Amino acid sequence: MTTHQGQVWHGAAFNLVRKEGNKAGIAIFLLSGPLTMRDMYAVQTPNAFREMLDLQTALPSGAPPRLHVFDMSGVPYMDSMGLGWVASHFARCQAKGVRMIAAGVGPRVMEVFKITKVDTIVPITATVEEACGD
Repeated sequence: MTTHQGQVWHGAAFNLVRKEGNKAGIAIFLLSGPLTMRDMYAVQTPNAFREMLDLQTALPSGAPPRLHVFDMSGVPYMDSMGLGWVASHFARCQAKGVRMIAAGVGPRVMEVFKITKVDTIVPITATVEEACGD
């Protein structure tokens, strides 16, 4: 499991944790705190984020990733950079035949998804368990 923590901003710090799901080939990314450029890149450089999300990197079990689940239940809000980051990762997943699902999207983030129509492109589930098929 890899963990990165950013600065505290408005009472919440951005965190990103990658872990393996209960089924082979599932990578779960636990996001918490504001998903904004300021907070994300206080944690890592853009290249470091791309490496953490790399679609070719095997999971700890050795299984190739076939599903990326973004657990967004801990994300209170995001800016356009955060939205772009989610959409960009979705496009990379599609190009490599890896599914991506956003899970636990809160009302404020869902509103951003709806305004930008991202909710019509990126699959969204209520929970990580639902995304993983548990």
